[in-house]
Amino acid sequence: MTIALTPRRAAACALTAALLLPLAACGGEEGGGTENAGGEGQKTELTVLAAASLTDVFKTAGAAYEKAHPGTTVKFSFAGSQDLAAQVKQGAPADALVTADEKTMDGLKSDTGTPTVIAKNRLVIAAGKGNPKNIKDLNDLAKGDLKVVLAAPEVPVGRYSQQVLDQQNVDVKPVSQEPNVRAVLSKVELGEADAGLVYKTDIAAADGKAEGIDIPDAQNAIAAYPAATLKVSEHSDAAAAFVKWLSGAEAQKILADAGFQKP
Repeated sequence: MTIALTPRRAAACALTAALLLPLAACGGEEGGGTENAGGEGQKTELTVLAAASLTDVFKTAGAAYEKAHPGTTVKFSFAGSQDLAAQVKQGAPADALVTADEKTMDGLKSDTGTPTVIAKNRLVIAAGKGNPKNIKDLNDLAKGDLKVVLAAPEVPVGRYSQQVLDQQNVDVKPVSQEPNVRAVLSKVELGEADAGLVYKTDIAAADGKAEGIDIPDAQNAIAAYPAATLKVSEHSDAAAAFVKWLSGAEAQKILADAGFQKP
């Protein structure tokens, strides 16, 4: 059945079409998503869950990434790796994860993409500024008059610490067990503890507020930092691009300058 258009109806149809045309043109922009980081007119905000020991270096790395990818901003959430794992298991809205050990990452296989180790680290003894207790090695940490603080055993640096102490048969009774490595360092910096075990990069970031005493390689533990995308990410392509960038030359130089070892 064909309905004849009166001049009045034809004019109304033409006006409706004219009004809808600009909306149709805008629809492509609104529905285009944010996967293509750096695309003109497109914005992507990546949320990266990262181990506390990456706090300083990742701020530098994030700024470098944003400069190279103008359409992308990177927001970090720093905590102990065990806390980050709990957030992932609870479905926290994030795009990528970087832990301070492979064990934690391996426990999240159903929630992540394939991880890639982007850096390594090693332990040092953190002492107060100027090393007032004259701490020389791991054995000194067992002295009864020394207040030693360690990370909790479920924290990667806490496991590494207990591993090196056990291997040297050093019995340390910590005055506290902290939720992440930065909390251990803070206790030493504030004089609330005489010593603690932290990563080499944490001493580098202490800016003279704490003294680092090296642990020989044969007595040390090496920490590996795997990075992976998260399956809940709404920006999977952009997240994968960031994780891949962390293994590239620019990011690796930033990590090396901060004292991290090559993967």
